[in-house]
Amino acid sequence: MSQELVIEIATQTIYFTMIIAAPILITGLIIGVLLSILQSIIQIKEMTLTFIPKILAVMLILLLTIPWMINKFLEFFNYIMNIMINLQ
Repeated sequence: MSQELVIEIATQTIYFTMIIAAPILITGLIIGVLLSILQSIIQIKEMTLTFIPKILAVMLILLLTIPWMINKFLEFFNYIMNIMINLQ
């Protein structure tokens, strides 16, 4: 196994990890920013107020995108298996 192949596998692993995690992380970010703006507008300083809407939004996005995430994971698995087969 050459250095180029190891670097390519590591790069693809990081890429697929970011792609799979992006919908959940972006949802949490957007909901967090919107709730922070809302809290500053109505001047509520309660830190725990943002947790329930964030958790619900992230769970909803996870339920909606889980088939897509599984397909991306399978695509990555096939990529790794093709590399393993070609090494032999």
